[in-house]
Amino acid sequence: MALARNRRSGRNVDYWPGFVDALSTLLLAIMFMLTVFVIGQFILTREISGKDEVLNRLNSQIAELTQLLALEKSNNQDANDMIATLQASLAAAESDKSRLQSLLDQGSGVSDAANAKIAGLSSDLEAEKQISAKAQNQLALLNQQIAALRAQLAAVEEALQVSEAKDKDSQARIADLGRRLNVALAQKVQELNRYRSDFFGRLREILSDRDNIRVVGDRFVFQSEVLFPSGSDELNDAGRQELAKLASALLEISKEIPDDIDWVLRVDGHTDDVPIKPGGKFTDNWELSSARAASVVRYLISQGVSPDRLVAAGFAEFEPIAEGETPEARAQNRRIEFKLTEK
Repeated sequence: MALARNRRSGRNVDYWPGFVDALSTLLLAIMFMLTVFVIGQFILTREISGKDEVLNRLNSQIAELTQLLALEKSNNQDANDMIATLQASLAAAESDKSRLQSLLDQGSGVSDAANAKIAGLSSDLEAEKQISAKAQNQLALLNQQIAALRAQLAAVEEALQVSEAKDKDSQARIADLGRRLNVALAQKVQELNRYRSDFFGRLREILSDRDNIRVVGDRFVFQSEVLFPSGSDELNDAGRQELAKLASALLEISKEIPDDIDWVLRVDGHTDDVPIKPGGKFTDNWELSSARAASVVRYLISQGVSPDRLVAAGFAEFEPIAEGETPEARAQNRRIEFKLTEK
């Protein structure tokens, strides 16, 4: 009588798993969107940092050229000052020469010393003229250098403007790429969620007569006792029958999933918190949970499921779904979970 009541109560409509399934799907979509945002931010930061380095290098070159231009301008000013001084000296010498030559022409009884002074002034005048010509050449050379520096500065500024324009275009393309990537990933998540719902719906239909097989969030959960004897990783006959049904449903739904959705069925092994007894096949619960997950994967492969669509993982006792140390709680924690997800 008690067993009958339990079976009737087990078939009551339970809306909680469906609510958890919808909530988990929403959380998965949000996590994907956050992941895409972080990737986009990383790519954008790397692109911007590279452009900043180019801009900094160009700004450094502009600063150097500006300093050189200022130095050349200073040298140019010095040369102009020297030329002005030489020209003033030249004018004064020419004035002295003219004055002395006038006195000589007037026959004012200028002595030989005056003639010598005139000769010396003439010699100094020629020397001043040579110095002035040299200064003029130096000034012309400085002007040429200043013109070359200005041309180089203009080229650098033009290159900087081109770089800034490319940087803006690159940032715009990165932003557009991020938006398109977000849309594409959201579409893939929605598609996979739809196929996951179809897969779980079919599993519910073919496995609905088992009270120890249920849906928890986005996972299909088999209690370990359905598949394995206690402490073993060898599938029992009943477990093979149930896994054969699961493999059939997976093969059927896999034909409908588009090739561009890179999906896998993840098989997770879990144990309770009771330590493994020494001397057995397994040294701890890690080995037991991993071996059970691997046994399930190998059996699904034998039923025709592609190996590249399966993943086995062991979690030992560290992912419990029921708290406490009661036999009921430990029985719930001993389980194999199936989750249809992306690689």
